[in-house]
Amino acid sequence: MNSIAIIDLGTNTFHLLIAEISGKRPKVIFQETIAVKLGEGGMKDGIINASAFDRGVSAIKQFKTSIDHYGVVQIKAFATSALRSASNSKNFTEIIWKETGITIEIIDGNREAELIFSGVGAAINMKDQSSLIMDIGGGSVEFIICNQDQIFWKKSFDIGAARLMDQFHKSDPISESNISDLHCYLNAVLIDLKTELDSYKPKQLIGSAGAFETFASMLNPDFKSGFKNPEFTIDLDQFEKISKFIIASNHEERAVTAGIPVIRVDMIVVATLLTCYVLNLHEFKILKLSTYSLKEGVLFEMI
Repeated sequence: MNSIAIIDLGTNTFHLLIAEISGKRPKVIFQETIAVKLGEGGMKDGIINASAFDRGVSAIKQFKTSIDHYGVVQIKAFATSALRSASNSKNFTEIIWKETGITIEIIDGNREAELIFSGVGAAINMKDQSSLIMDIGGGSVEFIICNQDQIFWKKSFDIGAARLMDQFHKSDPISESNISDLHCYLNAVLIDLKTELDSYKPKQLIGSAGAFETFASMLNPDFKSGFKNPEFTIDLDQFEKISKFIIASNHEERAVTAGIPVIRVDMIVVATLLTCYVLNLHEFKILKLSTYSLKEGVLFEMI
């Protein structure tokens, strides 16, 4: 039985998934997530700063220990927004290769969107229903309008939670003027999205992992993200209630709120504002979470 490892090097977190391949259904045998904050302190300047660089290298070394333990025969490692835009990304990937033997592929936004589509499609059967998939990363956000069988439109925008937080979360709780500035910015940046929503009229919004897992955890104390629980329906009225709390809260209040992990205590504010913005941009009937995202998309593409 072949085992494969998939590494997703995101802007905030690095993810490792190890699975055994037998037939058409993989068996996940190990998963790990490390809060690396690769974009911290360097997003504006387009560089991975020294401390983030070291955290990234350390995380991959930790992953390699697990990969060796499980006797993995194939490794696929993908990097997204932070390394796409960093001037020292080549230096980072070369050091990773030198110290672990792992080759990192830096993928563009279109490829990232395709892999997210593959992951979400394995989690949720959209059938022929037009849907909007939204993946909020730290550096970029991918939007995909699709049904189960095909992508109608896709685009990656450099409006990830880490970037938006740096630009617009200037006070805590976030101020009305900061929110207004964020909305004006999104109005300008997301013109294409609005046009395509008006054209395709998707009925459901599917949030891919990340912040949407936080929303699910806040709404249901028993929610556990995992390979066996790929789909969760988020009641729109309940989401409205928690979104109002998140936006009005300060750091201390969020830090003690059940369901909000440490890595998202601050970024969840702009992620919530962005989600609310998209929900108000178009009349969606259903809001869902797919716990499958890029790494699961890679896995299902491979089999």
